[in-house]
Amino acid sequence: MPIASDNWNEPCYPISQAAEMAALHPQTLRRYEVLGLVAPVRKAGRRLYSSRDIDLVRQIARLSGDLGLNMAGVEVIIRLNERIRQLQAELEGLRTAHRGLEAQVARLQAHSKPEGQAGV
Repeated sequence: MPIASDNWNEPCYPISQAAEMAALHPQTLRRYEVLGLVAPVRKAGRRLYSSRDIDLVRQIARLSGDLGLNMAGVEVIIRLNERIRQLQAELEGLRTAHRGLEAQVARLQAHSKPEGQAGV
């Protein structure tokens, strides 16, 4: 599922559909919620999962089932991955700001040169 999708964070799947999409039992999703690994939105007493949530529960299942990690290990990896995503977004913002500042410096330098030195 593409991260850039407008619906990536939109909670729209009830637990039965989310469990089916993740190939897990609904009780497994409830357990992940109790452990604080996933936080579906509650509307009118129903859990609603986003595409991002479903991707997350798939990752949790892979880490615990396929790789044999316990839930504490899964939680550490999930939290570290989220922190990495946050830092990458922050870094991209800083790079964008840096490019903007470089362009502004270039414009200021071009305007501050005397007319006879424009090509120097």
